[in-house]
Amino acid sequence: MTEYAVTDPATGEVVAEYPTATDAEVAAAITAAAETARTWPRTSTVADRAALIRRVAELHTERRDQLADVIVREMGKPREEALGEVDFCVAIYEYYADNAEAFLADESITLLGGQGSAVVKRGPIGVLLGIMPWNFPYYQVARFAGPNLVVGNTILLKHAPQCPESAELLALLFLEAGFPQGAYIDIRATNDQAATIIADPRVAAVSLTGSERAGAAVAEIAGRNLKKCVLELGGSDPFIVLSSDDLDATVDAAAAARLDNTGQACNAAKRFIVADDLYDAFVEKFTARLVGAGDGIAPLSSVRAAEGLEAQVAAAVANGATVTSAGERKGAFFPPAVLTGVTSDNPAYQQEFFGPVATVYRAESEDEAIAIANDTPFGLGSYVFTTDADQAARVADRIDAGMVFVNGVGAEGAELPFGGIKRSGFGRELGKYGIEEFVNKKLIRTVG
Repeated sequence: MTEYAVTDPATGEVVAEYPTATDAEVAAAITAAAETARTWPRTSTVADRAALIRRVAELHTERRDQLADVIVREMGKPREEALGEVDFCVAIYEYYADNAEAFLADESITLLGGQGSAVVKRGPIGVLLGIMPWNFPYYQVARFAGPNLVVGNTILLKHAPQCPESAELLALLFLEAGFPQGAYIDIRATNDQAATIIADPRVAAVSLTGSERAGAAVAEIAGRNLKKCVLELGGSDPFIVLSSDDLDATVDAAAAARLDNTGQACNAAKRFIVADDLYDAFVEKFTARLVGAGDGIAPLSSVRAAEGLEAQVAAAVANGATVTSAGERKGAFFPPAVLTGVTSDNPAYQQEFFGPVATVYRAESEDEAIAIANDTPFGLGSYVFTTDADQAARVADRIDAGMVFVNGVGAEGAELPFGGIKRSGFGRELGKYGIEEFVNKKLIRTVG
């Protein structure tokens, strides 16, 4: 039986099944990507490739409703959020179309001595494998494939097994936009086949967004084969509330940060750390806001995901936490819940809750809030809410994370680097930093 299938999480219905790639198909895909990588960058300019990416953006706009409907069916994303994801992809593709020539321009180096000149030229490194997750089926691809195709790298894209329809649709869009055969190939590979792809000498590097376990496995194979990798893994982002002149607005922001994509986002706020004088009022308002969203909550990506989250919450309560919930799990539908009283010896203290479950902590001081925020194996994003600008700058500087957002949520952008530290991975996507990850910065030194 194939592992690639569309199962509507709202109904449990298996909508469609797709065949897993054979070993021969995997080998043919690597060959096609490698052949295109040898010729295409030399027969096209950055401007040519930027024009193709711009056309991908246009096609996303033209097929906006169709694209959104597919991922609602595949992984249960609320439709308005699905439309928003498509729109964000358009912004990403347009950003690289607009800026690629500047980002990849030759860079002259001033010599310290001697005659002649030195210049760094930026160019492709070859075939890249992308291993993408189910929670943002289009956005994850856009931030990886968009910049790298403009560079001239070619892409083998292994999407999550529950997203074969959106993966196939994207591959068709890249072809329709005018990319040559072999520039972007959707490949329904098994994990073993993915390991074979990484090890193949024609494949230059790999980028993965996914779990810690998957990241560790990919990094091990990549390291063994001397391949660069970029990893964007889990997160348990702190949301620190130190002061507020409008607590209702702060609570609304906190709820939005927790419920984005039904709580299934690596960089969603998950741990809410609140100053002592605001704690009781925040917990009351936040719990009412979160639990009150239960009737309109979308399903999680699968029944299995909901069952796993249910087990995590039960374990947290068994170890002394208190839970306030909107009800009981029904299939893939998981009721929003708030956990309090989670102590450092509770397993939940170090875990990531991938769904609409929030943990709230009381902080007696700014220093304690920072200590709680940093006491995690993760280091992806973070949020700081305060009315004191000096405090905001001071706290942001002390947080151990790849990203800090001050007094706002949903502020990510195509121009802003995305990535983390610690067990949240390494490397950056988006912005000018994202296009630099898989580039050959070739020095040409001319003497005399």
